[in-house]
Amino acid sequence: MILTLDIGNTETVIGVFQDQKLTAHWRISSLPERTIDEFGLLLRAVLRESGINPASIRGAAVASVVPPITHAITDACQRHLGCDAISIDADLDLPIRLDVDEPRSVGADRIANTLAASRLFHADTIVVDLGTATTYDCISGAGVFIGGVIAPGPRTSAETLTRRTAKLPRVDIEPPATVIGRRTETALQSGIFFATVEGIDGIVRRIRSEWKTDALAVATGGLAPLIAAHCRTIDRVEPFLTLYGLRFAWDHLRETGQQEQQRGPQQQE
Repeated sequence: MILTLDIGNTETVIGVFQDQKLTAHWRISSLPERTIDEFGLLLRAVLRESGINPASIRGAAVASVVPPITHAITDACQRHLGCDAISIDADLDLPIRLDVDEPRSVGADRIANTLAASRLFHADTIVVDLGTATTYDCISGAGVFIGGVIAPGPRTSAETLTRRTAKLPRVDIEPPATVIGRRTETALQSGIFFATVEGIDGIVRRIRSEWKTDALAVATGGLAPLIAAHCRTIDRVEPFLTLYGLRFAWDHLRETGQQEQQRGPQQQE
């Protein structure tokens, strides 16, 4: 079994793959103050709660945008699971190309999304990743990342708005019954939700027009199923696309010997 971890600024998504199948997944808070042992014990606990023997994990792949957590997680995998963890970055020789001005600045999650899209869809693709930031990754059918868009995520926008206004309450991100809210809470909920929906549709349309391609639009991330259902431009929802990209990366690095070369020896399968 292979462990995959997508470490974002707000949440860390953990998945376990048996062969190419995602058999279990969890979300935990991304807390940089956690120690190596705390992460290790947490990983062992969630595995055991799902009936997975921690000793069955033979490798891990990590995509992280939070450097302090990256090192803690990779060390925790070695110390508590007995396996090496590969951290994905632009320096690895993956079967994709980062055709942008500063390739090393491309986030690990966007690299994983590019690899997943190239393996799964074989077509020009716009990956809309709804996280702390909403990112739009433009990936050609040949597996070339040509750039994209970064915008505030829906929760980030909502938290900023309520934090900067004294009387506006916090509300859940969910579709309201009507666009026109008749109370402050429903008006706020409508504004946050439909601003996100219309923002996605508008940016995807602009990307398609500028790129001159009818690219497949794929939504991913925890809020993807909820929000994509109200978007006109989203063609497909893959909530765990990044985890699949990490699994593909692990396979490729194993096949090409880069795991041993760059990350140390792996356990025998």
